[in-house]
Amino acid sequence: MKPYYWESHHGNFGDDLNLWLWDYLLPGLREVHPQTLLVGVGTVLNPVLLPKSTPKLVIGSGYGYGTPPDISDRSEWDVRAVRGPLTAEKLGLAPEMGIVDPAVMVTEMPEFRNQPKRFKRTFVPHWESAEFGIWEAVCEPAGLTYLDPRGEARDVIARIAQSELIVAESMHAAILADAFRVPWVAVSTSRAINSFKWSDWAATVGVTYRPRYVPVSTRAEAIHKQSRFWGVKFEGTGASHAPPAGPGNVGTLPPRTDIHAPWRKAAKQLLAAPSALALWQASRAEPQLSPEGRLEERKDRLCAVLEGVRRDYF
Repeated sequence: MKPYYWESHHGNFGDDLNLWLWDYLLPGLREVHPQTLLVGVGTVLNPVLLPKSTPKLVIGSGYGYGTPPDISDRSEWDVRAVRGPLTAEKLGLAPEMGIVDPAVMVTEMPEFRNQPKRFKRTFVPHWESAEFGIWEAVCEPAGLTYLDPRGEARDVIARIAQSELIVAESMHAAILADAFRVPWVAVSTSRAINSFKWSDWAATVGVTYRPRYVPVSTRAEAIHKQSRFWGVKFEGTGASHAPPAGPGNVGTLPPRTDIHAPWRKAAKQLLAAPSALALWQASRAEPQLSPEGRLEERKDRLCAVLEGVRRDYF
């Protein structure tokens, strides 16, 4: 059995943890049913992403983009659990099959237990923000530690556990923070964000997704997100106040510059001052944490699903 994950050129810890989490949860899975694809952590329930005519075992995956897959062919789809009740509804499943995101099981791994606190306030952006923004530079005046979600998954997860507070644009940063019982605050740099997947997970652990808005940090980020930078709507390399371009049409990005040159970094930070202020305010807002006992109940239900998989596949 081979775990599936969305592989990106930049890396994303929430997807990359599939490479080793399932070996811990289901030891020996790679030696059984070689034709079966284990579809686990990620917003990957989309017929464009998953191969057709391949047996798929779904444990905790989420829907969020495109068209929901047709799972009626039981010879191809063995759905044991999905991320949350919203995904279950989209797939025509009973609400109770929306258990929780399997990433929460990372906390059961011995290597992540009893992590010392090393960081007071940590910001974890969405990978797109990390790719096109200057959030490391923005975090400095805001008084936060920057954590790149494109880093090695084990290192990113350990640093989340080692933080006293997580400011999360990355959904899996909030999921892992909550699992480690680290208070978290959700933020978004795009008013057009797809909140479906956040709300899907949030419903399973008894919290509400209410992100605080943080402006984009660069013109390149505004172009990519079809957003505004200092009130100006950018299309390609020019400026316009026209309506957003169609999906996928984000224009041509300007050349990258070295933000680490002292004068350039200072200029960039000055332009990103609204981002720094909003991030600072978010880090002082009332954080969230799922109710005591709710997460353990969900993990117990997921463990029962895993036991059923062991019985039927091993």
